[in-house]
Amino acid sequence: MKLYNSMGPNPHAVRMFAAERGIELDLHEIDLMAGENRQPAFLEVNPAGQLPALVAADGFVVTEVTAICEYLDEHAGERTDLIGTTPEARAATRMWTRRVDLGICEPMLNGFRFGEGLPIFKDRMMTLPEASTGLKNVAQNRLSWLNDMMADGRSFVTGEHLTLADVFLFCTLAFAGSEMVGQPLNPEHTYVVSWFKRMASRPSAAA
Repeated sequence: MKLYNSMGPNPHAVRMFAAERGIELDLHEIDLMAGENRQPAFLEVNPAGQLPALVAADGFVVTEVTAICEYLDEHAGERTDLIGTTPEARAATRMWTRRVDLGICEPMLNGFRFGEGLPIFKDRMMTLPEASTGLKNVAQNRLSWLNDMMADGRSFVTGEHLTLADVFLFCTLAFAGSEMVGQPLNPEHTYVVSWFKRMASRPSAAA
């Protein structure tokens, strides 16, 4: 399967998930900084102009991180804990993935797009510069909540098993902590910091 790939946390999440699942992907690089994702050739693949995008052997196209990862999981054979081996586990994975996506990842990334990243994004999407600081604060508030939740001794976001929720959150936090984005982990969030270090030590983190 071909993955239209680029810089950024969302393609990284798919690559890391695939690595954890033992799936090899044919990477096709798109120059995000040059705006290649907004050109007609890529828009034929994904009219939303977003990355990543997965193209199956039969030409079926799926976009959005969670949809791509679930598609890969379903086509990889026997189910694993990454999505869940039971209906309850899969529900927990989807619940926590949605929580970290909407509560942490989306406001954190939009805080960057509307702030430090404004010169890049102002001509590519609707931006709200006045919302940047507030969105960053929302993400930090939800990270504080997650830190409190993880004080129960859990090893991963959903409990004792690595799931898509961990992969999604880790890739966003790794990107956010870069000098360009400027939203490093708060050292007071000790449980999240410990979790992040465990995630960073996994071979798949370098995918």
